[in-house]
Amino acid sequence: MNYKSLLCVLTDSDFTAAPLAQAIALAEAQDAHLDVLALGVDRSQTGYFYAGADALLMQEMLKRAHEEADTIKAVAEAALSNTDIRWACDTGVTQIADLGRHVAARSRFADLVILPKPYGKNQGTELEPTLEAALFEGQAPVLMVPETAKPLAAPKTISIGWNESAEALVATRAALPFLKAADLVHVVVIDPPTHGPNRSDPGGLLSQFLSRHGVRVEVDVLSKTQPRVSDVLLRHATDTKTDMIVMGAYGHSRFREAILGGATRNMLEQATIPVFLAH
Repeated sequence: MNYKSLLCVLTDSDFTAAPLAQAIALAEAQDAHLDVLALGVDRSQTGYFYAGADALLMQEMLKRAHEEADTIKAVAEAALSNTDIRWACDTGVTQIADLGRHVAARSRFADLVILPKPYGKNQGTELEPTLEAALFEGQAPVLMVPETAKPLAAPKTISIGWNESAEALVATRAALPFLKAADLVHVVVIDPPTHGPNRSDPGGLLSQFLSRHGVRVEVDVLSKTQPRVSDVLLRHATDTKTDMIVMGAYGHSRFREAILGGATRNMLEQATIPVFLAH
């Protein structure tokens, strides 16, 4: 099974190049249809306007959002028109408080959603809720593409962050088209439990499951020698020249990760290669 319906949501013309290039490369490799949503976002919080703010101010914010959507659409269509893939590009405008509804409505009917990195210098506040809406309300896997990443039609080396969680298993199943096409897949287990049914063979059942799909698998058991799990995964990815990381998203609540940090948030902040996420 390949990904046949791809969605790329773009909300900032400064961060369109990497996710759009990745989406085009994947559409070409998978013979997929690519839908691009150029979404203009009113980032103001209407409920917090100062007393006396009138309809003209609100109208100005919406006007800017429309202009932003048109700019993003023009950039996307310029890139798409030079390809032979099947594609469509739509525009939309939303206030940031209603962003999730629009993203989820499109994501529900996509095999994979390609999005830019949500954290970093000059990244807009709408990028994080866009990613979360696709994962949670849209129930779609997400491929997060950092701005410095090169487009990959078929990643050759992939690492799976495996902790036996339901989220990690869902992500692995959703990533099977990538995993089956890869030259090598690393199942990375960090500090496996010393008790439980899989203590003597960490990652063994997953590697068996994948090998039956024709995936070429290696299990790498690592110690947590750095402060965060994401640090260990990223160091391993560098050492093994990994092209993509697959991991479950938000094993803890999003609120907890936003306040205290977590593997998902830390990975999204630090990754320099594409990260495949599912929840």
